[in-house]
Amino acid sequence: MFKILKEDKNTQARVGIFKTRRGSFKTPSFFPVATQGAIKGLSPRELEEIGIDGILVNAYHLFLRPAIEVIEKCGGLHKFMNFYKTIITDSGGYQIFSLERLRKINHKGVEFQSHLDGKTFSLTPQKIIEIQLRLNSDIVVPLDECVKFPVSKEYVQVSLKRTIEWAKKSKDFFEKNKKGNVYFFGIIQGSVFPDLRKKCLEELVKIGVDGLCIGGLSVGEPKDLRYNILSFLVQELEKKYLRYFMGYGKPQDILEAVSYGIDLFDCVIPTRFARTGTAYTSEGKIVIRNSFYHDDKYPLDDGCLCYTCRNFSRAYLRHLIKAKEILGIQLLTYHNIFWYKNFMEKIQEAIKDDRFLEFKNRFLKEFKEEKEDDH
Repeated sequence: MFKILKEDKNTQARVGIFKTRRGSFKTPSFFPVATQGAIKGLSPRELEEIGIDGILVNAYHLFLRPAIEVIEKCGGLHKFMNFYKTIITDSGGYQIFSLERLRKINHKGVEFQSHLDGKTFSLTPQKIIEIQLRLNSDIVVPLDECVKFPVSKEYVQVSLKRTIEWAKKSKDFFEKNKKGNVYFFGIIQGSVFPDLRKKCLEELVKIGVDGLCIGGLSVGEPKDLRYNILSFLVQELEKKYLRYFMGYGKPQDILEAVSYGIDLFDCVIPTRFARTGTAYTSEGKIVIRNSFYHDDKYPLDDGCLCYTCRNFSRAYLRHLIKAKEILGIQLLTYHNIFWYKNFMEKIQEAIKDDRFLEFKNRFLKEFKEEKEDDH
């Protein structure tokens, strides 16, 4: 299902194509996050206009609300959302283990209190996969424990043993209950310890996976440790696996990870930043709320062909954001998602032409971060 089309001569970056039952998408690619079944600020029609190939949805949140039975009754997740491209469902492991009211964890699964109403739920590795299959997801992932940094190696060893055991139970349930061409991705955990990462990788390959997620990074560790782990994993991984860095999404970080051979990313950054009045442009990140743009007649980005940039000025967008008009958030979100799509396509083209390193260095030199003013 994954084919490498071109490898960069100067880095480990690569262009590939991944095929699911909902179509193919080229990598490196970025999937916007639709945590609760929607991209905040955008309709499925607009995602289609932009050309988004896939999204990430959180199974944990949909399990709590509106409930899996509701989505099943409406014909499955794609029909429920009216989005018919690739959908990856996250198990919700990160969210569950972030809860302060997590009450119990053992080899059987987790018991926790809902962040919505305090009701107690028990979820097993098998149940998590059942939920995702009932949602009719295209790519499912198992329950795992994502440990934050810093953490002792002793705890990671215990946690990893449990995560691997869960992965085995998940895969067994998946094989017995899947219908159609659904894929199972494993999640590589092990914190910043290379030997534990290697152990997890080896066990996932043994049980059989269709792609590999990199979890438990960008959770507080220094960047040098993060990239040491990425470099180590790429050396250990067979090239045939799609490599998916979960929850990673700043443009500068994406470029660095791509140079290590990462293929797929997801993150809330483009939508979350839009809601705070921040936009990505070819020159850098700008805070449209700033007084500097009060009477700026130019578009967000002169070189951008998105609906927002073709029709509206920075002055108008600033007015909408300052007036707390929903339209302002919608237009900025449209632009940011369009910009990310275009950014990934530029990366693909640079790799194809063996100029990725040049593209990366030029981008990092020219991309500026703008601070918010007090007005």
